[in-house]
Amino acid sequence: MVKLNVAVLFGGQSGEHEVSKMSAKSIINNINKDKYEIYLVGITKCGEWYLYKGDVEKIETDEWKKEAIPVVIGPSTKYKGILTLKDGKYEFYPIDVVFPVLHGPNGEDGTVQGLLELLEVPYVGPNVLSSSLCMDKIFSKRLFKESGIPTPDFTIVYRNELNDINKKDEIFNRVSGIGYPCFIKPANMGSSVGITKVHNENELYDALKLAAKYDRKIIVEQGIDAREIECAVLGNENPEASIAGEILPAHEFYDYDAKYYDEASKLFIPAPIPDVKMEEIRDLAVKAFVALDCRGMARVDFLMDKNTGKVYLNELNTIPGFTKISMYPKLWEATGKPYPVLIDELIELAISANKEKCTNW
Repeated sequence: MVKLNVAVLFGGQSGEHEVSKMSAKSIINNINKDKYEIYLVGITKCGEWYLYKGDVEKIETDEWKKEAIPVVIGPSTKYKGILTLKDGKYEFYPIDVVFPVLHGPNGEDGTVQGLLELLEVPYVGPNVLSSSLCMDKIFSKRLFKESGIPTPDFTIVYRNELNDINKKDEIFNRVSGIGYPCFIKPANMGSSVGITKVHNENELYDALKLAAKYDRKIIVEQGIDAREIECAVLGNENPEASIAGEILPAHEFYDYDAKYYDEASKLFIPAPIPDVKMEEIRDLAVKAFVALDCRGMARVDFLMDKNTGKVYLNELNTIPGFTKISMYPKLWEATGKPYPVLIDELIELAISANKEKCTNW
């Protein structure tokens, strides 16, 4: 059997660099090596690209860099692959499909997708526009509201406003309209990086300054006493939703440490919710996926009010975590798609979407 050449991109220049390495390691450990020839392409925090052929266990520790070779993936359709230079010699590795495992800015936001579109090579996940819209929490929430999808109320604060003394009262008034507690988030970031739950006015400015380290746009979101529910979506033209799962965070909310390091956080799959709520969440997940014109995959995060049971769509992640504890592969496994089968389907969907784009009517 002729193997497909799959390039797995990991690392990247965002605050989610470490999570990306964990996700890539997990994908490589679960992908069918009999079907695919894997090329690991690591991107450093400085934006340098390397081809790595060594032990996957060295990815998380950064030891991989010692054995890596500088690499170029350019936009020319003549060279659909990886070009390396070592000891004055060039080598070219053709690529059939790319699996970008790059969470956050400069990876999940349409930038890498744009490069791959120019290259005309299939890639896993949504296209440029959908990736950009889903990455930006402000624009995605506006589209949710326009599509009749319930989402928590929010307002926006810009980084340059924080240094303007004349804006301080206006910012406090704006946030007061949302109320406390509220969540302060960078508009373009994931894995709970830069997020703070603010309980009162005294905590506000420190939280805004933290979020401003990661983005010039900051979203202030209504705090809801809610259960955290997640659902996975898979497909192109006819997407389907997995069963939903519930997260019981070890901390006050599901922050970075609670997600990746605190083993006291618990996942319940399926979520212990009424059947009618399960179907409502699955339907809303697909509706949001279609509203933002996604393809391939997305993890859709919900909040279910503990008092009223009302469901709110919080955000949609186009390159969800693939670590050993991540919900996206776990949800599909519980729905009947083991991890290796899920990877197969994602690659098939990428190739199918590329063919559809090139079809002449």
